[in-house]
Amino acid sequence: MDTPSLPVSSSVPVLSLLETRVLGVLIEKQRTVPDSYPLTLNALVAGCNQKTSRNPVLEVSDAQAQAALDSLKGYHLVGESSGGRTFRYEHNAARVLHLPSQSVILLAVLMLRGPQTAGELRIACDRMHNFADISSVEGFLDELAERPAGALVLKLARLPGARESRWAHLLSGTPAEQAAGPEAAPSAHVDMSLGEIGALKANVLRLEGEVGALRSMLVRVCAELGIDPMAEPPDTAAR
Repeated sequence: MDTPSLPVSSSVPVLSLLETRVLGVLIEKQRTVPDSYPLTLNALVAGCNQKTSRNPVLEVSDAQAQAALDSLKGYHLVGESSGGRTFRYEHNAARVLHLPSQSVILLAVLMLRGPQTAGELRIACDRMHNFADISSVEGFLDELAERPAGALVLKLARLPGARESRWAHLLSGTPAEQAAGPEAAPSAHVDMSLGEIGALKANVLRLEGEVGALRSMLVRVCAELGIDPMAEPPDTAAR
C-alpha cells in the first residue's frame, strides 16, 4: 500500500523536540548505516542519545521513543514493519512532505544539531549527501523557506559578530532566537506532546494488564504446588 501524503494545502503538524529527534535519527541512519535500516527500537534510542552530532544532547528512554514513534505514525511520517523477532521503523518524510531527498537531509541535520549556517550544513550533510557547494545548499534552503504548502525552515537574524546567518527548521514551530550560539545548550529535558503522553498511558495500561495476567498465573501454579504465594521465604541468613 502506498504511504499517504499530505495534500499540498495541508499544514505540517507541529512536532515536539522528541519527535523531531526520532524523525531526524531515522533519516540520518537510512543514509549512514543502510545495512541496519529500518531501525530497531534499541538502535533508534542509541541514535537519539548520541553525545556527538546532537544539540541538545538528550537522554531518551525506550518508552519515550516508542511514544514518539506512535505519534509520528499517526502523521504517517514513520512506518513500522516486523522483521525477525523485533519491530523495525523507517521514515516517510520525503513522500509525506513532498520533498526531494536533499531537502529531507537538510531538515534532518537541523533537527539533530539545531540552527546551522549553510556552510556548516554542507559539512554536516557530507555523509548523507555531497552538496556541490554552499550555493547548492542555499538553493534547497530557499526552496524550503518558500514552500507553497508552508515554510519548513527559517533564516535567523545574524548573531553579533557572525559572518553568516543560521537556518532553523520549523517542524516544531517558530524557534526562539538565542543570542548564544548552538553550543549554548548542551543538554535539555524532553518535552512530550499530548500524543506522546497518550501513547505512554496506553503502554502503561498494557504493561499493567500483562503484570495482572502473570500474577494470576503465579497464583494458579502455587495452588497446584500447594504453596502459599503470600508466605514469607525462609530466612537463609540465620545459621
